[in-house]
Amino acid sequence: MASLPSPPCPSNSFFYNNSLCACSPGYLYNSTAKTCELFQVSGDSWVVDSGVDYSLSFPETIFSFDSIKRFTQSQAVFLEATVVLLLSWLAFCCFVRFRKLRDGRNIWFQIRWWISRLDICFSTRHWLDDQKVVVKRKTELGGTFSIASLILFIGLFAALLYQIISKSKVEVHNVRATNAPDLASFTNDMEFNITTVSTMSCSHLRDIGTLVVGNPGFIDYRVAPLSTFANYSCLNTTEGPTMIFKCDNCQLIRDSVYISWQFGDLPNDPATAVGFQFNLSAKNHIGKKHLSFVGGMLKNGSNRDDKPITYRGAVPNILKFNLFPRIYKNLHDLKLIQPMFHEFLPGSSYSNTSQLQASLESSNNGLINITLYVNFLSAYVAEIDNQNILGPGELFSDHVD
Repeated sequence: MASLPSPPCPSNSFFYNNSLCACSPGYLYNSTAKTCELFQVSGDSWVVDSGVDYSLSFPETIFSFDSIKRFTQSQAVFLEATVVLLLSWLAFCCFVRFRKLRDGRNIWFQIRWWISRLDICFSTRHWLDDQKVVVKRKTELGGTFSIASLILFIGLFAALLYQIISKSKVEVHNVRATNAPDLASFTNDMEFNITTVSTMSCSHLRDIGTLVVGNPGFIDYRVAPLSTFANYSCLNTTEGPTMIFKCDNCQLIRDSVYISWQFGDLPNDPATAVGFQFNLSAKNHIGKKHLSFVGGMLKNGSNRDDKPITYRGAVPNILKFNLFPRIYKNLHDLKLIQPMFHEFLPGSSYSNTSQLQASLESSNNGLINITLYVNFLSAYVAEIDNQNILGPGELFSDHVD
């Protein structure tokens, strides 16, 4: 958090170095309101899509894509289409009804005549007197409502049929051992976004650019430049500095991967944070149509109580993720990596105001260590397919009962 304006300090803050102010543990400074506000996670703190989604480039603030997705993937699309067609037909008939007939030879008279011929439910004797001039309006209304009834019947039947078919299938997951050719065939575009929730900026960033592969102390341990795995950058956001790691057509490393970085103190601008936000996604490289992702907000350690805390110190904050390969047989053998959040190991933090004050007045703990741990579960692959659970005869009998 940046040092607050000179005294008097706002509420929920304290003095340090005799002349500077800082927010209490767990509080974040709001520069607009000029107050220290408690950092809270509202609603669900986790967003996980363990299946297949469609990547969309339009801002979510303009369109609610979750609602659109639910709408287009259910029988509601048939019901909505039925309502649209029904209202369109009734509006068309109403429009034609009030057009002038003139001498009875214009297009509007012909349309109204054909509408009357479509009466198959209410007054059907006109089929016997087809050559006579239409003089009864009830045959015209009959044609209107006959077609409206037919549209309604077809729409409801289609919605029912969709529900029967969709419920007759289940998604089956089969896990099998993998080999090198299987893993080499996974070509995904991956992106890792880790935001340190704070008032810091990217100017606090220190010590990044190294990739550690394997387990320290074992024979498979090695160090490589981070650029060999992904392109990385830092972006200043309203939530805090966001580290972005992008890998196009990733050559997946079949081992554990560690990426570490630090945020250090600046003059009168100490390195502190109140939480972490993450968003990991994998996208099909060829079509770039399907997307799997996991996202969420980390406010506190999973083994702690819910005390407001501020992260600061040398002990690293470790965010652990697993990457699981999946083959979607029901989508033309689509091969997609599923990122999954595994665990958060909190690092140095303070819940006591006096301890945080002492840390801010000392340069020994003037940093925040963050480690991104990624484990590629390369031993197994999940194959996903649809399987019918009803036979041809049971398909309708089950719903008739």
